[in-house]
Amino acid sequence: MRVIAGSARSLRLKTIEGNDTRPTTDRIKETLFNIINDSIYGCVFLDLFSGSGGIGIEALSRGASEAVFVESSKKAASCIKENLKFTKLEDAAQVMEISAVEALKRLKGSGKVFDIIFMDPPYDKMHEKQVIEELQGSDILNEHTMIIVEASKETDMTYTEQMGFRIVKEKIYKTNKHIFIEKV
Repeated sequence: MRVIAGSARSLRLKTIEGNDTRPTTDRIKETLFNIINDSIYGCVFLDLFSGSGGIGIEALSRGASEAVFVESSKKAASCIKENLKFTKLEDAAQVMEISAVEALKRLKGSGKVFDIIFMDPPYDKMHEKQVIEELQGSDILNEHTMIIVEASKETDMTYTEQMGFRIVKEKIYKTNKHIFIEKV
């Protein structure tokens, strides 16, 4: 896994061994960032279920002003910190070693508003629904915040419409998809 573009371009990132994380492939990451490229520069980025931090690091490398990484695994959080140090992007980053829902609760009232919220939870376990529920009425997003969910091809998120959000776009790949959501 490598950084595709920006200040840390071509640097190889560490990943943790085993099946605890599932890094987004370089090809899918490149497609994702081609889609959101115009929104990256200067944005505040939230990377939930960060794994080794590849998505948030890519955002920082491409000019995001700040990124918050949320990862509950101690091993993965340590890997994120190593990758941030290696890419020299740690000054613009914060790593929270807690669950995504707990992080959202702690971030409320902080005055921080995210431009992009990305999540790559374990597939087909409904973690993304818990996150969307927590985001309802939260002050960490506004009507311009883009929420992106990496999910299995079978994941149905039409329930988001009943929660005050709408699906703007779905980009389907061979093995998974990205769902782009915003507040209504």
